[in-house]
Amino acid sequence: MPEGDTVWQAARRLHGALAGQVLTRSDLLVPRFATADLTGRTVLDVTSRGKHLLTRVEGGLTLHSHLRMDGAWKVYEPGRRWTGGPAHQIRAILGTADRTAVGYRLPVLELLRTRDEERAVGHLGPDLLGPDWDPDQALANLVADPARPLGEALLDQRNLAGIGNVYKSELCFLLGVTPWLPVGALPADRTAQLPVLAKKLLEANRERPVRSTTGRRGQDLFVYGRAPRPCLRCGTPVRVADQGDGSRERPTYWCPFCQSGPAPRSTPARGTALRPTD
Repeated sequence: MPEGDTVWQAARRLHGALAGQVLTRSDLLVPRFATADLTGRTVLDVTSRGKHLLTRVEGGLTLHSHLRMDGAWKVYEPGRRWTGGPAHQIRAILGTADRTAVGYRLPVLELLRTRDEERAVGHLGPDLLGPDWDPDQALANLVADPARPLGEALLDQRNLAGIGNVYKSELCFLLGVTPWLPVGALPADRTAQLPVLAKKLLEANRERPVRSTTGRRGQDLFVYGRAPRPCLRCGTPVRVADQGDGSRERPTYWCPFCQSGPAPRSTPARGTALRPTD
């Protein structure tokens, strides 16, 4: 599942394959930009901003993409079979003499002026893996709405950028509270730990092929995806319920023994609409 570390890795792969190279193929397979042609332009760099990807090319243009739940960019050498999905799922192809980058199932793909990038990512809070990281600002953003459930505040990319559903569940477990606990009810010492712990987890995983928050081989996550298996710490069955504001629900995992605080009252249907909080 794409989170800040996954997108950071994708940016690094794309940068290594495309940066400094002239595009010999350019296909944007979305109606709005189907006639756009980037061939002949040099790729300047590829960078991540939270869970967004920015591919900057010569001439002041940026290709902005977002992976959401199951999007992916794959890089292929000449002659290698494309295995990222069926052809109808391809949304973008950027090719050079040596590599071809193929974007599959991209829910967001737009070409914009580089000077207008803030229109796409300016709403984001400090990036956990970016040069703009500011733990004090991230903490101030998180506590600005003390009544908001902690899980929702962590997922809101306007607070801090890079946390997805996996890290939301794992962070709440490590803090010993449920994702439904109001931010203002979090003990002061744990509140101060939040940005530091979040950055530590993402930085530890940005180089790893398999994400781990436990340090245990074969048992990579404490609670995410484990329901109804036993909690790795106490053995209590892990629980799962949807959490969100009604327009976008996400499965949320927690241990009812290790994590103190309120539990969900209901489990409404999940939604997948992309919101500005991404």
